[in-house]
Amino acid sequence: MKKLYGATTNSGKLREFGAEPLPGLAAIAPCEETGQTFEDNAIQKAVYYSGFTTEYVFADDSGLAVDALGGAPGVFSARYAGADATDEANNRLVLESMAGIADRRARFISVIALALQGQLVKTFRGEVEGELLNAARGTGGFGYDPLFYYPGFGCSFGEVPLARKQTVSHRARALAAMREYLKGIEANDGDPGSAA
Repeated sequence: MKKLYGATTNSGKLREFGAEPLPGLAAIAPCEETGQTFEDNAIQKAVYYSGFTTEYVFADDSGLAVDALGGAPGVFSARYAGADATDEANNRLVLESMAGIADRRARFISVIALALQGQLVKTFRGEVEGELLNAARGTGGFGYDPLFYYPGFGCSFGEVPLARKQTVSHRARALAAMREYLKGIEANDGDPGSAA
């Protein structure tokens, strides 16, 4: 079975994926993300970075979609408050944008693209529904986790340990789907076509 590398330098994502980063990733020029959807960006990254190894590479694009903001921040979640925005700045802008809005429905979305030697193999999508709080709660997680209230837990993603968040998170769901697919490939002697 081929190895599986994650194409991200985001320490929070690597922790959640429990994945080994692509060797030499820091020295590779970053992939430009020009897509209009999570799928577009995940595919761009996975296909690009998989050209640097003969092993499987996966990349994720994920973010927060708020109903009252027309799905924003969406694909711009990491840079909602600007190109080099901090998590705190992004959270602050979302809260400012939601001032006085009663509809707090939101979801986290993750799309993982799996690629091999410059070719897309398959994409996997995970979502989790919740609501936006009026203020950040908890110091766990990263990104918008402290603002995201998950009714099943009765608290924000920022208030639960990673292991508990992983039982329901968007990223964990997409990752589980990819791992299941890879098991199918392995069972079919490494042929991606027969595991679809």
